[in-house]
Amino acid sequence: MLYKAKLILTKKIIGIAILAISVLIFGCDNNTKTNTKTKPTSNKINVAVFKGDGVSPTCVIETFEALKIDSGISPQIITAAEITAGKLNDFEVIIFPGGSGSKELNNLGQIAATKVLDFVKAGNAAVGICAGGYLFSTTKDYPSLQLVSATEWDREHYDKGRALIEFELSTAGLKIFPELKNRKSFLQYYDGPVLMASDSGKSGMQKYIEHAKYVSDITIHPNYPSGITPGKSFILGEDYGNGRAMVIAGHPESTPGMRWMVPRMARWAANKELISYNSKWIKPELNNSEIFFKKELVKQEKEYFWQLSSNIVENKLIAMQKLYEMRSRPAVRWNLGMLRDNNAQVRTLAAHLLQETEYTAALPDLQIAFNIETDTTARSSIKKAIYFLSKF
Repeated sequence: MLYKAKLILTKKIIGIAILAISVLIFGCDNNTKTNTKTKPTSNKINVAVFKGDGVSPTCVIETFEALKIDSGISPQIITAAEITAGKLNDFEVIIFPGGSGSKELNNLGQIAATKVLDFVKAGNAAVGICAGGYLFSTTKDYPSLQLVSATEWDREHYDKGRALIEFELSTAGLKIFPELKNRKSFLQYYDGPVLMASDSGKSGMQKYIEHAKYVSDITIHPNYPSGITPGKSFILGEDYGNGRAMVIAGHPESTPGMRWMVPRMARWAANKELISYNSKWIKPELNNSEIFFKKELVKQEKEYFWQLSSNIVENKLIAMQKLYEMRSRPAVRWNLGMLRDNNAQVRTLAAHLLQETEYTAALPDLQIAFNIETDTTARSSIKKAIYFLSKF
């Protein structure tokens, strides 16, 4: 009897132990599932750059590279499928680069689009660059996220063209970009939105703050009306629920001396400290006048492009310099090919221009060029470019 009593007692103890272990296991499992929904504990600001149909691949690269200027930001690429799967929960900010706003919305689809809106409303941030501004707007009969209560003023003439244009910061804007105080400011522009306040009354929106307005009168096409852009919103910010959205009509990510504006916008939208950056990136003085790519200038750009394939070295060098002076956006990437030219003078100038245009995406190309370069002058130019572009 004593033996049976001990056996029963032992079985009860084992049963209680198994039950306790089970509770612990399932309890830990539940905690693990909950933790997967929380954001990383890193001190860095996690910024997602949207990549998908409708987004310019070049704009994705340049936006991603511009964010690297800020050592406190961790940039990553995100797709519509990943947003649908919940990956946006790992970030504080999402940036929609240039391209086509309506196509970006189509690529998101309704499920991912709703997740973006919920993401911002919950206390996070969204930044729209150029096409991202169209995407964020509340424009009648235009498919958009309606993140900001601003409407596109001139949809009929949306394809305004390409230019280096002037903008002017408001008092509110100068608090975000104090480096631009008491100076004229210019940015690359390509069919960007011309926005004004709308009376949409959308739930969750509050009236936006204009941080900058257009100064340039963009009249590139001869049959398009003048006087449309001056005074309209160029940069704006607005609360959305507990979060913020910010829009810029130009392309700071592709403007040498102004690329630092991208991480600064991400910080403002995320309501984070607006830190300063290495002064070598802050050079608004590099651009001091408007440049409109009207028909004649586009023709010159094309002619200079064909000169890059010339057998006459002097023609190549002149073309490269002229393209830089006219602030040709595609010419920045054409210099990658010139870095692999047979002539050492051309390679030398290509490395210099990649440095001057702050094309940090060229670092892998520059490193390979340096490894195989035998000309002393070219090697020195490439080394200098690598050092400049790699030191943030």
